Amino acid sequence: MQVVLYSRDDCGYCEKAKSLLESHKIDYIEKKLGRDFTRETLLEQFPGVTTYPVVVVNGFRIGGYVNLVEYISRENDPRQFLAEGF
Repeated sequence: MQVVLYSRDDCGYCEKAKSLLESHKIDYIEKKLGRDFTRETLLEQFPGVTTYPVVVVNGFRIGGYVNLVEYISRENDPRQFLAEGF
C-alpha cells in the first residue's frame, strides 16, 4: 500500500494522521505545503480540497483524517472503501 499525506504546518489533524499511520506501522510519504507543493498545485490535482491533511492511498484520494481512520479500521477489502466514493 502506498500512502501519501499532504500536510501543512500547525495542523492538528495532520499530526493525528501521521501518528495513526505510524501506530499501525504503515509507511507513508509526507508532502508539506510550501516545501513540496503549493496550494494551487494541490487544487489542480485535487479540485475542491479545502482542509488538511489530504490522504492518498494507491493513487486514490480517500479524504482526510476521519476517512483515514475509517479506511484503516475497515475489515473488508480496501477496494470496497474506494468504490464507495471516499
